[in-house]
Amino acid sequence: MEVRLARTPEEVDAALRLRERVFFEEQGVRREADQDGRDPEATHIVAVEHGRVAGTCRLVFQGDLARLGRMAVERDLRGRGMGAAMRREAERVSLAAGAHRISLHAQLPARSLYERDGYRQYGRQFVEEGIEHVAMEKLIA
Repeated sequence: MEVRLARTPEEVDAALRLRERVFFEEQGVRREADQDGRDPEATHIVAVEHGRVAGTCRLVFQGDLARLGRMAVERDLRGRGMGAAMRREAERVSLAAGAHRISLHAQLPARSLYERDGYRQYGRQFVEEGIEHVAMEKLIA
C-alpha cells in the first residue's frame, strides 16, 4: 500500500467514486452533502493498493487550520491500518502547508480510532446526514 497525494485528475476521480460508494451507497448520505464544491481547492490524499485507489481523504486549509474530511476506505480493506496511514500523511502534509492543528467531524463509531491518534473531542455529539458525529481536533505544531 502506498499513501500519498493524488497525482493525477484520474486519481482524484477514483477517490470521488470511492466516496460515492462508501457515503451514498453504503451509508445513505445525500450526494449534495458530500459534494460541497470544495474538492477543487482541496488537497486529496489517496491510498493506492495494487494500482487502484482503495482509500481517500481530503484536506481543506483555513489559515493555520487543516480540515480533514471525506475519509473513505474500500469495504474489503477496512481494519488493515489504511485510515491510520492516511491520517499520518494528512498530518505530514498539513505541517508542510503551515497548519498547526487539524480538525474533523468523526462518525461516532470511528471516534476511538481518532483518539488513538491524539485527536480530542470538543463540543457535544451531533447528527450529520442521519449519522452521529463528534467534532475533534489535534494540535500538530
